[in-house]
Parts: sequence; C-alpha cells; structure tokens
Amino acid sequence: MAFTVAVVGASGRLGSVITGVVRATPGAELVAELSSKDSLEAAFAADVVVEATHPAVSPEIVGAVVERGGRVLVGTSGWSESRLATLRAEVAAHPGSAAVVIPNFSLGSALATGFATIAARYFGSAEIIEAHHAGKVDSPSGTAVRTAELMARSASRPFSAPHADQRARGQQVGGIPIHSLRLDGVVAKQEVRFGGTGETLTITHDTVSNTSYEAGIRASLLHVAELSDEVVVGLDAVLGLSFS
Repeated sequence: MAFTVAVVGASGRLGSVITGVVRATPGAELVAELSSKDSLEAAFAADVVVEATHPAVSPEIVGAVVERGGRVLVGTSGWSESRLATLRAEVAAHPGSAAVVIPNFSLGSALATGFATIAARYFGSAEIIEAHHAGKVDSPSGTAVRTAELMARSASRPFSAPHADQRARGQQVGGIPIHSLRLDGVVAKQEVRFGGTGETLTITHDTVSNTSYEAGIRASLLHVAELSDEVVVGLDAVLGLSFS
C-alpha cells in the first residue's frame, strides 16, 4: 500500500525519529515536514498526518485533521481519558477520519504497562515513578497517566494512597500517585511499584535510546494508513496485545 505522510513537529526530538522511519518505510512517501512556523495547510493533502508537537496545541492540530476527514497518528503525550472522549466524538462526526494515539512507541513500555494492569488486580497499594530528559515539558508523562488509568480500570478495589493531601505525595491519577523526574542524561524510565502483605513488586522499563521507538512508529504508521472511522489508543492495541 502506497500512501503520503506529513509530519507536524518534524524538527523535534520525536519528530526527527518519525521522519527517519517514514523515509525508511516501503510505500510511505514523506511529503511535508512542518514546524511551529509552518502553516498546517501543507499537511492536509497527505493521506496520513503524524502529530508530534506539544500537549498544549496537540488537540487543536489533531482536531483540524479530523475535521477534514483525515487520518492522524498522535505521538504527543498528555492525552487523558477526557481528551480521548472528545477525540472519539470528533471522529464519529467526520466519516472517513481516524486517529491512532500512542502514549509511548516503545514495545517494552507497552508490555510493562500491560504487566502493571495485570498486577493491579492483586495489589491494593501502588505508585509510579517516571523519569524523562530535562527538555520534556509535561509531567506526569502520558505513559504514566495511561498506565495509571489502565491500572485503576483493571483493579478490583480502589488503591491506597495515604497522605494524599501532601504535595510531595505526587499527582494522583486513578488514585495512584505519580512522581515525575526531569533530569539531564535520561531518555525515559518508568517504575510501577506495588506493595502487598510482606512483599513488593516493581515493574521497570528503561529507554536507553530513541531507536527503541522505531518499530512502534512503523507499526502505528501502517495501521493508521488503513484505518477509518475509529480511534485506537496504545501500541498494545496496534500490535494486538491482550492483557485481559
């Protein structure tokens, strides 16, 4: 299948990886590389728009593509359940449009999140610690938010989060405290720590190179190119992984 691709946010950390993957993907033709200085009009003619910009502007860009009946691959983090609900309504209102939203393009990250959703059924105490490079503007990360939301959905009872009123306890998502670190020298790391009677369990994923995103980007790109009238969330859904 041959299709054209426009990348919005092409000059960014993730955007530059995405453009490299597009160029290396058989059948995909990169027709536009846009930055914040460029008009979105150049992107609308592409079969697929890949959005990798900033959480503050991401919904507006994605909405503009969907309104024109386009397909969009969202790589920007910060898409909470409420934002996703709005996106689903927008796609439903514009036949032919489609969106794939990927909080993290790493296969290892998708698996770690899946394992955490399974463990959430058996532990009543959990916290998430996530670390990213100093240039990441949002916290908590989209991956951490998505992990917490899926854990809360999977759990049979509310999680215990003592002293939730103290600021040092982290931002709560689904009753799970999330602690964000932003440090030089880090690519990405997430730990989900569970506490039980007489034991703890830690599920850790480390990203040591941006090349870890390439396989997930390619799979998501090919998936959205054939999608219509649907919103797909998570690399696990793209790859058909099941943790139920």
